[in-house]
Amino acid sequence: MAASDLNTPWPEALATFLDHLSGERRLSPRTLEAYQRDLESFGDFLGEHHGHRPDTEALGNLSSRDFRAYMASRRRDGLSARSLARALSAIRTFFDYAKRRWGVDNPALSLVESPKLSRTAPKPVSESAAKLLLVETGRRGQPDWIAARDNAVLLLLYGCGLRISEALGLPACDLPVGDTLRISGKGNKTRIVPVLPAVAEAISRYATLCPFTLEGDSALFRGVRGGALSARSVQSLMSDLRGRLGLAESATPHALRHAFATHLLAHGGDLRAIQELLGHASLSTTQIYADVESARLLAVYDGTHPRARKR
Repeated sequence: MAASDLNTPWPEALATFLDHLSGERRLSPRTLEAYQRDLESFGDFLGEHHGHRPDTEALGNLSSRDFRAYMASRRRDGLSARSLARALSAIRTFFDYAKRRWGVDNPALSLVESPKLSRTAPKPVSESAAKLLLVETGRRGQPDWIAARDNAVLLLLYGCGLRISEALGLPACDLPVGDTLRISGKGNKTRIVPVLPAVAEAISRYATLCPFTLEGDSALFRGVRGGALSARSVQSLMSDLRGRLGLAESATPHALRHAFATHLLAHGGDLRAIQELLGHASLSTTQIYADVESARLLAVYDGTHPRARKR
């Protein structure tokens, strides 16, 4: 490796890393923005902390105290534990890439512990609310193809447990949809998810009505001008639907994925199978849905059993 490669300036190193995330890992624009924001903050801190921004060689010489000082600085700025953990994760991902790209090896980073996080319980919509949301998509006075598209997207979130990015990332070449879909999830991990007949039928109806050509690697779901449908559009759809139905602010697109897992579990679904369907790397991540269901059952018991309120 050339000496100049060992001394790549920070701005150039960051730009190269972001290009890698965008081009090779194909992360969403919002995720890229988060990486850029956290890493630019890290670079700005190092510039003030050491009097100059580092190059890649200097990054390999940072001590654990440097990393901890950065975390303490962000904490003083009012960042939450979750945001701090995200920032540290971004730094770790950058250093993993820097080791492969420029040979930057900094074992001191492994000595820095991530902030402890309290798990936030998911807030799924109820079964009745999920049904109402799907029905209401066809009552908004939209053109038939848009109503069909919206119904198909929401059914993918609730019927297959997809993340919104996974649903909107489906290519047109997946048509016609069969009994399963191959989904590329977080970290480019691939999983196979079963497709309910109702979901496949909804996608087929949308594809038939869509006024744009759906073929090849182009986006399956399209916006009104023919471009790929954005996550913001689906979030706006859910905002409109929950306003029309009087649902809580927690009724977001991701709440339909939560509902998929929670309702499967409530009807006897196996936790390990649900983990595979959701694409969770760890069973402990899926376990939170079991905690939600247990809490619901205890609430039902306490509210209805004739001996529950006797002391």
